[in-house]
Amino acid sequence: MDSDGTRDARGTHANPVPRPAGPPAVPPRPAHAPSTSAAAEWLDAPRPKAKPGIWRLRYRLPKGAQETERLAPITVVGMLIPLVAGFIIWSFWLESAIPYQWALLRLLTPDDWWYGASQISAKPEGFGRQALTAYEGAAFAVLAYAMGRLGSWHTLFRHYFRQKPQPKRALLALAWAVVVCGWVFPSAVPGSFWDPVVLDAIFNLVVAVSGGYGLFASALFVYSLYAVVTLLILWPFAVAGEWLQYLKERRPTEGASPAAAPAAERPRSQWPELRDAGQHEAAELLTGEVAAGRMNDVDCARVRRAWTVGLPDFRDTVLRQGGAAWTHPSGARDLPRRTARHDLLAGQVRIGRWVAAERAPVTYHDAGAALGPDVLGTSLLAVGPSGSGKTRTLVEPLTEALALQALTGGCAVVAVSSPGGGPLGADSSYDVIVRVGDPSSVHDLDPYAESDDPDEAAAILAEALVGDLDAVNGQSAATALAQLLGPHRAAHGRFPTLPQLRELLEGEPGALAALREAVAGNEVMRRELEARIRQTGTPGDPGRALADRLSLLNRPVFDGFFGGDGDTHRAFSLRAVAHHPLRVRIDLPERGHEEAGRLITRLVLAQFHAVVREGRRAHFVCLVLDDATGAVTADSVRRIQRLRSQNAGVVLALRTVGDVPEPLHGPLYGAVGCRMAFSGITTWDGSRFAQTWGTEWVETTEVAKHTVFADQPMTRAIHALRKLVTGKAVTTDAVTVRQVERERWSASRLAHEVPPGHAVLSLTSVEGEHAPPLLVDLRG
Repeated sequence: MDSDGTRDARGTHANPVPRPAGPPAVPPRPAHAPSTSAAAEWLDAPRPKAKPGIWRLRYRLPKGAQETERLAPITVVGMLIPLVAGFIIWSFWLESAIPYQWALLRLLTPDDWWYGASQISAKPEGFGRQALTAYEGAAFAVLAYAMGRLGSWHTLFRHYFRQKPQPKRALLALAWAVVVCGWVFPSAVPGSFWDPVVLDAIFNLVVAVSGGYGLFASALFVYSLYAVVTLLILWPFAVAGEWLQYLKERRPTEGASPAAAPAAERPRSQWPELRDAGQHEAAELLTGEVAAGRMNDVDCARVRRAWTVGLPDFRDTVLRQGGAAWTHPSGARDLPRRTARHDLLAGQVRIGRWVAAERAPVTYHDAGAALGPDVLGTSLLAVGPSGSGKTRTLVEPLTEALALQALTGGCAVVAVSSPGGGPLGADSSYDVIVRVGDPSSVHDLDPYAESDDPDEAAAILAEALVGDLDAVNGQSAATALAQLLGPHRAAHGRFPTLPQLRELLEGEPGALAALREAVAGNEVMRRELEARIRQTGTPGDPGRALADRLSLLNRPVFDGFFGGDGDTHRAFSLRAVAHHPLRVRIDLPERGHEEAGRLITRLVLAQFHAVVREGRRAHFVCLVLDDATGAVTADSVRRIQRLRSQNAGVVLALRTVGDVPEPLHGPLYGAVGCRMAFSGITTWDGSRFAQTWGTEWVETTEVAKHTVFADQPMTRAIHALRKLVTGKAVTTDAVTVRQVERERWSASRLAHEVPPGHAVLSLTSVEGEHAPPLLVDLRG
């Protein structure tokens, strides 16, 4: 990274002082970023509330989910067709001069044509009481089909009756049977079958109660009776179509002017929350900035967050700087390049598409799969072999999304690249880059995380040096380090460099004598040092193990790092991310120093846990480990569980669960809320996921077919005809339905049924919402 005194000078300490910078220009639009001319459209796009892991931008509930939750879709057509059908049937029941089928034609044809048709087919006397002809039966069938189709009767049928596949000749036989019944049945049934039964019953009831026909002389009573009959006819359609719910959702607002519309109904591009709070000048200015294309999605999300968190002098800052208000201290308003789709308003990055599997909830069918701080706050564990796409399809999109959200002030990210795996993103996408072992690196990593407490610094170093060793007690190691760090800081005002610390741990006589002489006047520190000197070389002394691990960082390639030469590299403290939305990348040394890379990874993880617990902050902090091999220890697992309440999270990527000590497998899977199994894992790794995801109750149906043998000649003849038509023998089904407990994903399925480019992902949000383990297409 170039050191121009603007970007590199920021964030290297807990309280950095940013240099003033002029108003930055609108950056060029990278790939996959909403264009500046489409910023308003992006802001106004719907983002309905959805289940965890669903891409909310323009999300629509799948058709299957709509039919499950609402049996009849609410549509205007679905409401009007039953009304028309009710009018036609009502006219037939009232014995009007127009039969119901001609009433339907009257609605669809011109008056001139209808006059000629009515003259040709003049209604003979008693037309309404005669038997229906074949034509009338066909017209009634068409009417019934239209009512059922547009009234969503097919949805009800599919919901309550299971469709079974039938052979083609069985379907043809059923079609001919319908035609024959439509031709013969209406002519065979007496006309009295179609009499207005409902009206006759109501008429007789009214006459019996009132004692005469006097009430029918009142037009008000007659039309009221018609209205009651109409309501009775339309009531089933109203219930099936959920008209009441439709009317509740669409309240009339024709009389309201756009200026008087409530804030919730205004588009987001007009900043309704500002107008509702009386900030009309700021809202008008921002609306013009968005419409003119002078604000991108990062600017909109940053200004909206500033209003949400209640930053002081909001109005004056917006009127003075416009869309460039509260720009990130680096001066960047976008990333130079984007490789994934981001929705900064919802805080999501799209990583793929949920596969519409049989056992997946309908709401996830073909919906976009997305991750954000709402689920990363519970931490994520990803396991997959080399080449499965962990870095390309998960780690890189996540770091890119977190870097974008850092530009809005809502996030801080620390990304640790895997040894030899290449950097995560471009250098210009980060504020601080620490290239461990690279002489050209501008920054150095402070091994003590800018701590002034010897006990805290000793605990961090002990976790990094021997946290993965079962033979060394972590508390003893921390005590041994504190007995040296405390006296050295009291004598020299700083902690020792790592080479100096190694000499003290090895019991170098010259180094210990010099330190003893320096703290001669401090009785407390002198006793600490004397206790350490007495323990040196005794059985169970952790100093030897600590010194051996420190020797990994005392190689020539690391000369000048870890506080060794403050003039060559600028020391960076990870404590800064707890106070500022920084973008930090740490590049581990290349191949040949794998053990040193794992030690540095543990050091970063231990420092991250130590700094994020300091106070409360408004921004989310995330640590991304592209290779967490050897980084997981017993103490780190316990601290991961506390990150949810500290507005922080970690992303751990592993090639295999075997890279974690076996006693920590269960605690690790229980500590993280999100788990991801990539294609190609072994059955041994899959068994850990299967145990964590548990079982579920599923309904199984077993059908046993038994052939029916008829004794009577007529029955045998009917069975023979049925077999000739359907091609199947007459059988009876014995159906057994059982509730069976099965694994959500078995180890064998995870190892052999996950296609390449896919993964199985389960999520838990910080609010406690869960998404079951589902298959994700990472290529979609």
